[in-house]
Amino acid sequence: MSTAAEIQEHTARPPSALLALTEPGRAMGDLAGFYALRPFMGTLPKGDGHGVLVLPGFLASDFSTVPLRSLLTNLGYMVTGWNLGRNIRVDNARIEAMMACMDELHGKTGRPISIVGWSLGGVFARELAKLAPEKVRQVISLGSPISDDRNHTNARRLFEYLNGREPEVMKDGNFAELAKAPPVPTTSILTRGDGIVHWRGSVQQPGEQSENIEVIASHCGLGVNPAAVYAIADRLAQEEGQWRPFAPTGLASLMFPRTNLH
Repeated sequence: MSTAAEIQEHTARPPSALLALTEPGRAMGDLAGFYALRPFMGTLPKGDGHGVLVLPGFLASDFSTVPLRSLLTNLGYMVTGWNLGRNIRVDNARIEAMMACMDELHGKTGRPISIVGWSLGGVFARELAKLAPEKVRQVISLGSPISDDRNHTNARRLFEYLNGREPEVMKDGNFAELAKAPPVPTTSILTRGDGIVHWRGSVQQPGEQSENIEVIASHCGLGVNPAAVYAIADRLAQEEGQWRPFAPTGLASLMFPRTNLH
């Protein structure tokens, strides 16, 4: 039986105010690190040409994912943003539009695509994979609120103000079990330094095709954080149908904390 202290420890709550207030400065540090190391990122594992759809976070647009998409394109993937403006509304029309993006990229490549989603984009990525798993090779989420409890995020009130407590898509039975991983290889990249989504809200239960990777980063800098980018490149480079848990070697292993996420 759980003790009162254990129950309190795992009660859903947003990150501390300090982490939230320092997000902008720490995100700039992540971006600076990305561009400082960008000349060396050509040595990351090369892609096999399969399609990669990159989804932005809440309130963000494709502009936020330009550095990551540019790198992945250079590594040999067919990469596209979602081309849907800012990520604000969660409704059936938006889901249908994302499905169309996925279908188009799948059609161009003729094989399953990978979906990389940042924050709310990661929630979308997982749900799209549940709707059409035959078209998705793997899902990678970055600091995404994949818990079924919105109290893990500082953006809850704004999200509910814009979308209501029960968004339109939930009324159709979708988005009902966010914590349940899709039936494809799924990686959640998270950081204990997240000032927007509490790191516990991004932890998924490990399984035969699911894993968590911890990095040292801000929430707003996860898409350019060098360690996160390394992990994304490593995951995408796996041969189709040959997914294995993340296991960095050599000096790269020093970028990843060895801590218990449960």
